[in-house]
Amino acid sequence: MSTTAVKQEGPAAVTSTPSVGSHVRDYWRRVRGGDIGALPAVLGLLVLCTVFSILRPSFLSAGNFANLFTQGAAVTLIAMGLVFVLLLGEIDLSAGFASGVCAAVLANVVTVLGYPWYVAVAAAVLTGMVIGTILGLLVAKIGIPSFVVTLAGFLAFQGVVLLLMEEGRNISVRDSVLVAIANRNLPPLLGWALAAVAVAGYAAVQLLRYRNRAARGLVTDPMAVVLARIGGLAVILGLAVYMLNLERSRNVLISSLKGVPIVVPIIAVLLIIGTFVLHRTSYGRHIYAVGGNKEAARRAGINVDRIRISVFVICSTMAAVGGIVAASRANSVDPNTGGSNVLLYAVGAAVIGGTSLFGGKGRVLDAVLGGAVVAVIDNGMGLMGYSSGVKYVVTGVVLLLAASVDALSRRRAAASGSR
Repeated sequence: MSTTAVKQEGPAAVTSTPSVGSHVRDYWRRVRGGDIGALPAVLGLLVLCTVFSILRPSFLSAGNFANLFTQGAAVTLIAMGLVFVLLLGEIDLSAGFASGVCAAVLANVVTVLGYPWYVAVAAAVLTGMVIGTILGLLVAKIGIPSFVVTLAGFLAFQGVVLLLMEEGRNISVRDSVLVAIANRNLPPLLGWALAAVAVAGYAAVQLLRYRNRAARGLVTDPMAVVLARIGGLAVILGLAVYMLNLERSRNVLISSLKGVPIVVPIIAVLLIIGTFVLHRTSYGRHIYAVGGNKEAARRAGINVDRIRISVFVICSTMAAVGGIVAASRANSVDPNTGGSNVLLYAVGAAVIGGTSLFGGKGRVLDAVLGGAVVAVIDNGMGLMGYSSGVKYVVTGVVLLLAASVDALSRRRAAASGSR
């Protein structure tokens, strides 16, 4: 293997920087060993976009591109919370209707009671936190399996939504701030500015990580690979902002419709926070430790019960955010909010993106990638005129494939480790 040696003083005498070729070979070796990460989701996303673009050229239109973001936003946000629960090998079947309960609280507070939007949002988020705390306590302290607890929650919260909506009433959400979350766009210049800040921040993190690892005498990625990552993000964000800044209105004389949807930077900020928590804090490391081996984590001094309760709180809180976005997109809340296919799509998004159902492996980014796959399937097949039944079948097959890939990769990784 070709390396570049960097001599330093102190205990770490040599820092090894692999060549690009050896880095690629090492990555391929990890993939063959079962460490595939989000590769299937990325490849699947590319294939789906290519197929739908060929069959329906309107799929890549600026209007439909923007619709993909708003269409999959609520499911993606719920899936981001589910990642934390899945990392422990647990499940939350109540997340869909929990988002519906929080959306119903939002609508009642802002429309029926007449409070400002920020009070309604706070009430919805607080409701999500309370729901998560109750679920977490039942699982961690009482010892009831999460499947049973959250299945009971699935049924109970469906009833709570009906009670809050008075057995079928539809409550409109007309507050301009709440409606703007999923229905308005940023000014084009602000979209470019946020993209530039994102690229600059990512570049700073990557270069700082490279410098710190080199200073401690650790193996670093080749600088060419680091720069390629930064350049790749810049290209992706640049193309996305360019597409979203194109005029999407059918009649410009009546109204202009262009810019990055407001919900996009909301998801991006929550993605950054979630990623930081999981990968840059002791709390995040404790989550992975408990998910990998609960008993070993307990013996290492980690408060396992506290971790288990906290992930359910995070999951239900993110479900509340998803419910707020869903209410914003529909401009209303009805008894079916959070029901139907919401939970199925959210769990599917997390698993399709690469989060393991067995615990110990996953990232918040997986939920975003999986959410994109689910949104592309739903949107693309809708453009092709397929029924909801066909959409469910295809999404179910994709989820089964993702779970199969996860199981096979874990088996391959175990076999590689034993050898």
